[in-house]
Amino acid sequence: MSRLPAPENPVVDAEPVVDRPSDEFKDKDSSEQTETRPAARKGPMFISSIHQNEPYVTRKELWSYYRYYNGDNGVGPNGYSMTLFQSLAFAAGFDPAAGPGSSCTADGSSGQCVLPWGGGTKSVTSIVLIANGVSFAIMTMIFTTIGSAADYGTFGRWLLLFMTVICWGAQFASMALTEPSRWGAAMALYMIGFISYGATLVFYAALFPRLARNTPHARQLRDKFEAGETSKEEYEREESLEKNRISNISTAHSNIGYIFTLCLNLSILLPLASNSKVNNYTIVLTNVYWVITGIWWFIFQQPRPGPPLPKGERYVTIGWKQIWAACKQYKQLPYTFIYLFSFFLLADGLNTTGTLVSICQNDRFSFSFLQNTYLGLSQAITSTISTFGFWYIQKHWKIPTKTMFVVTNVVTIMIPLWGMIGIWTTKLGFHNKWEFWAYNVVFGLFQAPYYAFSQTMMAELTPPGFDNMFFGLFGLSNRASSMIGPNVIQAIIDSSGNNWMGFPFLFALCVAASVVIWFAVDIPKGRNDAVAWAEGIRAAKYAEDGLVTKE
Repeated sequence: MSRLPAPENPVVDAEPVVDRPSDEFKDKDSSEQTETRPAARKGPMFISSIHQNEPYVTRKELWSYYRYYNGDNGVGPNGYSMTLFQSLAFAAGFDPAAGPGSSCTADGSSGQCVLPWGGGTKSVTSIVLIANGVSFAIMTMIFTTIGSAADYGTFGRWLLLFMTVICWGAQFASMALTEPSRWGAAMALYMIGFISYGATLVFYAALFPRLARNTPHARQLRDKFEAGETSKEEYEREESLEKNRISNISTAHSNIGYIFTLCLNLSILLPLASNSKVNNYTIVLTNVYWVITGIWWFIFQQPRPGPPLPKGERYVTIGWKQIWAACKQYKQLPYTFIYLFSFFLLADGLNTTGTLVSICQNDRFSFSFLQNTYLGLSQAITSTISTFGFWYIQKHWKIPTKTMFVVTNVVTIMIPLWGMIGIWTTKLGFHNKWEFWAYNVVFGLFQAPYYAFSQTMMAELTPPGFDNMFFGLFGLSNRASSMIGPNVIQAIIDSSGNNWMGFPFLFALCVAASVVIWFAVDIPKGRNDAVAWAEGIRAAKYAEDGLVTKE
């Protein structure tokens, strides 16, 4: 028995009235012809970026993909830059109890620190959260405007390069941040670096489903399935494991890069501890490492272009049209959209929790790059061990992706619960140094594989050939979702004057979203819906061209 391979670059209308074709994974032989009603000519267009004969993934290409993530590990834009921004803002601020001109670190200070803001004052913690909230809002604009446009031509390739170069530039510019009076510039550079870093993660992740489809092992599996030599269940299980393999190995490489970068930074932080610019040198060194490891992906990436942009469409508008059109497909892809919506809330809660814990950690360790480097090493080492460990467990016992996700998710939502304890006592709840060590170890053990499995779940629920469109939505759910949490939390902190009062809201948000994913997302059904939807789009194009498919 043979199956029709995916056609090259089909382009059809966004709202086709299509009789659902036979599922790609049917096991029965059939000589029946399947006809599909042509699509109506209206609205924006869906496209499939799958080519029939895409290049095999070479070892050099795959390892350059891993090396990019090895450098894009977040130490600079997601760690040091925020610490530098917060430390300069704290040094420039004053104690509201003592008035302007006072120091936030003076003996007998109230423990609060504010800066002039909008005709009044605002706490440094709230300003950091606002910077995060605005950054995530801008990410939302990026993902909705140009995210799915990356499926066309070579736009996705150049988009990742552009965002990477912007992030590199912001990190190198940190050399100018040497005085407390420049805290505003530090805020701007932190936001530019954080936004572009978040964009690189999303557009990098959108590449991996296509890579997973074109490894020699995956292509061999598909050939056997199309030839009728393996069952649907066996094919789905092995294909899922191949996706998990690439996702977990790339995550492990990011953690290995995290370890190496932090160790490399000790070569500056220890001998130059008394130098006033040591923090700036550290950020630059971190960025140089990413440039060295990341540039190879843009050299060795093989061309797998999508179709040309449809006539009359523009890159800055096609994304909005496609996302709106995709959202209207929720009835055909219910599990995909339940996951996207729930993950939006879950990511908002967990990302904001991480930011709030980092603020408390920076304050507790007096914004020390050296102490944060040691803490980061504990997280990176445990992350690497856990990523390989969870992957071995899943591979050995053939455990479904969702089960692995749930295990890691249960532990991660306990982090805001622990923070809540700090409202009522200073003995626990992120008030003590040992708690931050424990947090980084637990984060490493469970949060790193959590990210890998959440990404693989999205790949499972994404219609084949529509990777950038749906990973753009996933990026909106993951990175850009946190425009809500930081703004709510900063309002709570401003009102209460207590950083820990934000944890109850975050815990409730995480629990509610997690329960929906645990009990309302069916991965096997969602995968079949996604394949059927993608085939419906392609079949509509064939019918429109007067072609008839035969299985």
